[in-house]
Amino acid sequence: MAASMMCASAQHLAQEGFGGRWPDEPPARTQVPPATAQQTTPPAAERSTTTRTPAAEPSKTPPPAARRPAPAPDIAGTWSGTVTQVGSQSKYTVVLTITAKGAETDYPELGCGGKLRRMGASPSYVFFVEVITRGQADKGGRCPDGTITVARAGDNLGWTWFGSVQGELMVAVSTLARKTAR
Repeated sequence: MAASMMCASAQHLAQEGFGGRWPDEPPARTQVPPATAQQTTPPAAERSTTTRTPAAEPSKTPPPAARRPAPAPDIAGTWSGTVTQVGSQSKYTVVLTITAKGAETDYPELGCGGKLRRMGASPSYVFFVEVITRGQADKGGRCPDGTITVARAGDNLGWTWFGSVQGELMVAVSTLARKTAR
C-alpha cells in the first residue's frame, strides 16, 4: 500500500511540474500499473461534482501593477557624427533622426539607411534595433542590420552599433552632435 501511494504521489508531483526538473524540461512520462491507477481513483459514487476545493477557485488577487518604463534621456532631434568601425581604418558619417513617431539612420557615404525600432530604455541609455531599408548588405549594399545604443552626454550623444556580417562580429562607435535647424 505504501509503495502504491508513493508512486501515485510521485506521478502527481510530476504532473504538477515538480520533481526536480528544469522549468523548460518536458514532464517525465510515468507509467502507472493498472492496479495502482485503480487504487488511486475513487469510485464514481465517491466523486463529487458539487464540492470545490480552494485550489480550484479562480484567484481573487488583482494582477501586479504594471511597472512604469524608465524615463529615457532627451534624445529627440537630428544628430550627426563620424563613425569609427573597430578594426577598420575607414570612417563614414551617420545621421540619426529621432522624433516622437520613430527614428531612422542615414549613412551618406555608404549609400544606405534604415529604420530604428526602440526596444527599451534606462535612465541613461536607449536601445534600438536597426533594420536597413536602403542599401542592405544582403541585397548587394554595404549596410547590415544591427543594434544601436545611444546615451546622452551633455550636448552630445554617444552612439554604438553592434551586428554580425557573414559570421563576423562588428562594432562601430561615434560621438554625435545635434544638428541645428536651418
